[in-house]
Amino acid sequence: MNWVEVTVHTTTEGAEIVANALEMAGAGGAVIEDKADLARYQRSEGDWDYIDEEIGAKMSEDVLVKGYLPDDARIPDELMLLRQTLASIAQMDMGGLPLGSLAVETQGVREEDWANNWKKYYKPFHVGQRLWIKPEWEQAQTPQGRLPIIMDPGMAFGTGTHETTFMCMELLEQYVQPGDEIYDIGCGTGILAIAALKLGASHAVAVDRDPVCISAVHNNMAQNGVDASMLDAKLGNLLDGQMQPRRLIVANIIADVIISMASDAWTRLMEGGILIASGIIRQKEEEVRDALVKAGFTVEEVRHKGEWVAMAARKA
Repeated sequence: MNWVEVTVHTTTEGAEIVANALEMAGAGGAVIEDKADLARYQRSEGDWDYIDEEIGAKMSEDVLVKGYLPDDARIPDELMLLRQTLASIAQMDMGGLPLGSLAVETQGVREEDWANNWKKYYKPFHVGQRLWIKPEWEQAQTPQGRLPIIMDPGMAFGTGTHETTFMCMELLEQYVQPGDEIYDIGCGTGILAIAALKLGASHAVAVDRDPVCISAVHNNMAQNGVDASMLDAKLGNLLDGQMQPRRLIVANIIADVIISMASDAWTRLMEGGILIASGIIRQKEEEVRDALVKAGFTVEEVRHKGEWVAMAARKA
């Protein structure tokens, strides 16, 4: 198997946070290269095992956190998930904790090529009982009884192959009712909003704070015959400014953000409405569940796929 080396630039204080983000994106572990460690472990010159100063001279002034991702069909989603996780971390109140640039570099797939190289792995696939995801460049007939979603992710997160997106679509199939109006928070490519519309929703608002994602949503709307009267894609932060209560919210983001928006989600749902939340790593499952219950939700269903968790919670 081929691997992609992913390097994130940060600080000594931010290294563990970034390492966790890499593991959430699918890396089996992380290596931290911190120049400060040289000073911490430097010995007197007479010791045999003191560290050569030339090593420090060659090291980056930034702390580098490195992880490895398999170069397969999941690589575009994993890299974009990492970028979105880091962007969310950068916006959090860390009490003034310096995190550095959080710039991401890849080796093994050139940065300018990775969004195209993975296309050879991205093939049509089924989700649940009704949905069928087809890349825009693939020539394939829609299987009988399936609702096609034609995707060109570009540089945005959301091909449908990642466990978090897949589970969200399964839950949408279960919970969307004809005529529903929904919010898709952290929409990426818009795949979840489009899936909800295909499943019978009448209108969706798709929100993301990355202009690249909003551009991808508009492109995928055109691919799927969805016009602006059905889907409103807009730049924004979570549920800020979205005042109209709706019956369903889907949020495929990260656990800490779901926790922070639980109360807002409660107020933006109609009575009996459903919050579908994913992007939750297993270690955070109970923390997210507790936050949803504290906000007033009843957690109706929990799904697991790999290291990821998705929940459906009802405003009772």
